Amino acid sequence: MTSQSGLYRELPSVDDLLREPGLAELAAQDGQTAVADACRAVLAVLRAEIAAERLDADKLKLALSGIPSAVRHELRRALGYSLRLVINATGVILHTNLGRAPIAESAIEHIGQTASLYSNLEFDLESGERGKRDVHVDRLFRKLLNDVGSDQSSISTIVVNNNAAAVLLALNTLAEGGEVIVSRGELVEIGGSFRIPDVMSKSGAVLREVGTTNRTRIADYERAINEHTKLLLRVHRSNFEISGFTEQPSIAELVALAQKRNLPLMEDLGSGALFDLRAVGINDEPGVLDSLRTGVHVVTYSGDKLLGGPQAGLISGREDLVKKMRGNSPSRALRVAS
Repeated sequence: MTSQSGLYRELPSVDDLLREPGLAELAAQDGQTAVADACRAVLAVLRAEIAAERLDADKLKLALSGIPSAVRHELRRALGYSLRLVINATGVILHTNLGRAPIAESAIEHIGQTASLYSNLEFDLESGERGKRDVHVDRLFRKLLNDVGSDQSSISTIVVNNNAAAVLLALNTLAEGGEVIVSRGELVEIGGSFRIPDVMSKSGAVLREVGTTNRTRIADYERAINEHTKLLLRVHRSNFEISGFTEQPSIAELVALAQKRNLPLMEDLGSGALFDLRAVGINDEPGVLDSLRTGVHVVTYSGDKLLGGPQAGLISGREDLVKKMRGNSPSRALRVAS
């Protein structure tokens, strides 16, 4: 009976394996480093099997004869794509762990056409000069939101890499160094440990909490306004609700206060519904159009949930405020990739 130490000595070295004809051809095709890593992974499995006393001399001999095949399998696994198609049987349509909303085939087709070659991403074809990459999105959203203001130029939209980035950019642009008033009942944490107070701190703005967890009145906002106030903020509690003995000012009340005190009002909607979900029996999900029509100056929302696009954060609002965000230096770091 071969001892455990004797079994270890039966294992070939990585160099020995790389000299085998079949694996040498594989190394010439996929690179010696990749094949060597695959060899090490296979040998590590065999050492673990020996240590666990699951291999005797006969079983090890059989395993050694299958090393070339095991190396090929490991190499294909290591070099293959880790993203795979799965079946969403969770019952949750927009599942954040499963890629959120599937992207429409027409959009995928257009991506294939433009991303495989050159495009006018940042080039103005009419002037022949450098352009802005977000004009393409802005043009489409002006059509979607064109009934909000008195004309299509009143509402502008920019896109960044996710809604957290949208909130960060908006807060940094509109309230850096000043106070942002928000209800205690809206200091939420959503997926990925995204916390409103943390994002507020990173933006350079100062959080000014008002009200209580379950009851906040418009008077609480008004009393908190001072010479340091730069922004009023409403945050949609997208993944939980507070019921029972509760009170919350309406968006119309906040709009009126913002106008009275000459302050911008921002609303973080999260999911970003542009379609009236009440038409399909879903209530209490605020929409982008509803907020803008009521007079909210800036709305932040996701592009990868109810809009059915890739992961993105969108900022729609009064053109002069959005223009400031577009010119703010963090916008370049937070913008979407081409």
